[in-house]
Amino acid sequence: MKRLLSFLIVTMSAFGIVWAMTVWTAAPAASGTGDAEAPSYRPVEFDIADAAPIAGGTIDYARIDARLRRVMEDPAMVGLAVGIVEDGRIRFLKGYGETSLGSGDPVTTATVFRWASLSKGVAGDMVALLAGEGRIGLGDPVARHAATLRLPGGGEASVSVADLLAHRTGLFAHAQDAKLEDGEDPRLLRAGLAALTPICPPGTCHAYQNVAYDAAAEIVERLTGESYETAVRRALFEPIGMRSASLSRAGLQSAPSWARPHIGGRNRRMAEVNENYYRVPAAGGVNGSIEDLTQWMLAQMGGAPGVIPANVLAAAHAPRVATPGEDRRRRKYAERTSASGYGLGWRSFDYAGRRVVGHHGGVMGYRSMILFDPARRSGVVALWNATTNVPAGLEYEVMDMVYRLPFRDWLELDTPEDGAPAPERPENEGGNG
Repeated sequence: MKRLLSFLIVTMSAFGIVWAMTVWTAAPAASGTGDAEAPSYRPVEFDIADAAPIAGGTIDYARIDARLRRVMEDPAMVGLAVGIVEDGRIRFLKGYGETSLGSGDPVTTATVFRWASLSKGVAGDMVALLAGEGRIGLGDPVARHAATLRLPGGGEASVSVADLLAHRTGLFAHAQDAKLEDGEDPRLLRAGLAALTPICPPGTCHAYQNVAYDAAAEIVERLTGESYETAVRRALFEPIGMRSASLSRAGLQSAPSWARPHIGGRNRRMAEVNENYYRVPAAGGVNGSIEDLTQWMLAQMGGAPGVIPANVLAAAHAPRVATPGEDRRRRKYAERTSASGYGLGWRSFDYAGRRVVGHHGGVMGYRSMILFDPARRSGVVALWNATTNVPAGLEYEVMDMVYRLPFRDWLELDTPEDGAPAPERPENEGGNG
């Protein structure tokens, strides 16, 4: 039976925003094959001028749109794209701002951004999919499948594939990232991890990685006999309908519309796109539009069962290690959040008593976010091309609407009662977390 999926496309003109809807159908793949019928597209007219909530829905899209316009007034922002799924259907897709500062080239829903560490969930799903097909065991030692990873004390022989994807290698956080950013070969860096001093026995603690994590790409290549990009495109991107998703700098820069990176916070300036994290594609190499990312989120909530079956999603999303440090970093939202954990490239935590799944990403000049409730089939994604945290909190405002919780100004858009301007948020120039 065919699935009916719908999404909105935003285009810009001199007269403002023009909305249209594209409806497409895609036959789910036969279980375990990864093959799918090519999507068929046909435009239809759709009027969303007032962005009214859907019948029976809880999200006020007009209010979300108004608040996002206020976010874009911050001088640190350049471009932004946001997608929202409610009750298993894509209800909101919109671009704001420019692809590059002063260009006048608008961000649309087809504009391609870097996803940064949202790439880790792609790798987690890909490996979980191969495990679901019986081609690898998540409990297998990494040494059985990844050629270049070496850990202190021969830890690669005991660290499992699941440990690798949950950042339980025993290494200190971001091991060898600085050398990766200096242009060193990630395969040599993975071999050199053996010389580092561990912070815990392998498989016993969580510390976030990029260089080590990319051993997942080697695993996929060994099992499929294809490049990592080809394997992911064939198994995930194409059958889900992620038409502009890619895994290279060339893929980003060849897109008809792509967002340039900007650094410097409120003293923003355009930067060059470098290869550093493209060389660890499982950790940070994915590009895509907000259309792609919203389709990806929908698939994470069971929207593409012929591509990613429910058992694969459960294996990828389930927390495998507690991450109390995330609870501490999320202390601003402590009244709502608790019990953070990490699965196979996916974070999860309790939000007002409901389990949500997501991730954040950041690489020089880009930021990304995904958060969703699989049980409610509702969530939000965002991509922006500036090194700023100004849109942080959007995800919680959306989830508060989903759960009918009292409004909280998580975006910190309102002026403090004393009339003083809101404090400037901390900025971070780089990283891929």
